[in-house]
Amino acid sequence: MHNQPLTGQTLEQLAAEALAALESAADSKALESWHVVYLGRKGRVTQMIRRVGELPKEERPAFGRRANELKRELETAYEKRVQAIKAAEMEKALAEGAIDVTLPGRPVARGRLHPSTQVLRRIYQIWADMGFQIYRSRDVETDEYNFQLLNIPPHHPARDMQDTFYTTEEGVLLRTHTSPGQIHAMREYCPEPIRVILPGMCYRYEQISARYEIQFHQVEGLAVGYNVRFTDLKGTLTDFAQRMFGAGRKTRFRASYFPFTEPSAEMDVECILCDGQGCRVCKHTGWLEILGCGMVHPVVLQNGGYDPTVYSGYAFGMGPERITMLKHGIEDIRYFWGNDLRFLEQF
Repeated sequence: MHNQPLTGQTLEQLAAEALAALESAADSKALESWHVVYLGRKGRVTQMIRRVGELPKEERPAFGRRANELKRELETAYEKRVQAIKAAEMEKALAEGAIDVTLPGRPVARGRLHPSTQVLRRIYQIWADMGFQIYRSRDVETDEYNFQLLNIPPHHPARDMQDTFYTTEEGVLLRTHTSPGQIHAMREYCPEPIRVILPGMCYRYEQISARYEIQFHQVEGLAVGYNVRFTDLKGTLTDFAQRMFGAGRKTRFRASYFPFTEPSAEMDVECILCDGQGCRVCKHTGWLEILGCGMVHPVVLQNGGYDPTVYSGYAFGMGPERITMLKHGIEDIRYFWGNDLRFLEQF
């Protein structure tokens, strides 16, 4: 072919030959071979276009334009032939029963909310029904807000309870709990009474295990006003537990210690898996711990701008992942952040 004289007539003959060969291609394999022979990198049409330099200078532009036009026409014809042969092969496959169109279709997998998000939304709904509004606070905090204003001065032993992620900037850290949001909320609303919940992610430098993660959600609660008492705290949290875990669910409060509340307590609910009979999840006690709480410490109230001789308040903090684990008998907190669909698709 390379020794064949290069003329416009030769080009037209090659294009006609290629179209005829294309029409005779009967299957996908023949089409692929045709494309290699005529339009591939070493194909006959490609090679002829590359020989344009053999023509006299004045003939080259016209030859080049026509050659490119014919190449585009062949490519268009090739695509149409591909579609036609695919349709014919599909029709043949249907006729031979290779594809049974009467079979049920495959269901399309649908996304869903993460189990932590589901529990968070239920918590929001319950507290909204009781008159609490959501207050968002920042994830990156100062040592002052995260510790000192919450009655945890430097070298206080309570700091050992929270392994902290510090940044390279002095006094700046990732919050270890949502409690610093209490100070932000009080300073924003003081001197008005407030009822807020403060949801968000917390971070602690933990050894990751089945029970501990370096990040987790918390939902803090805060109520400040006139004549707020511990009985208000107990009644409100008992109502929350019964809405969350079912009407009639028993609760109990145990004395505890938190630097930012006094008195402090931890709240348990009757085990939702064994109904208080004792099982492996509740360690055969019949009770499950769900949150910590207490009356806001006078120092914290004062740091928030409220006069502790006039105002009082209560606070509580709970972990949505822990509540989810208790409700569903999940034994490994790492499942929540492992992105394993086998776990997530159960919710």
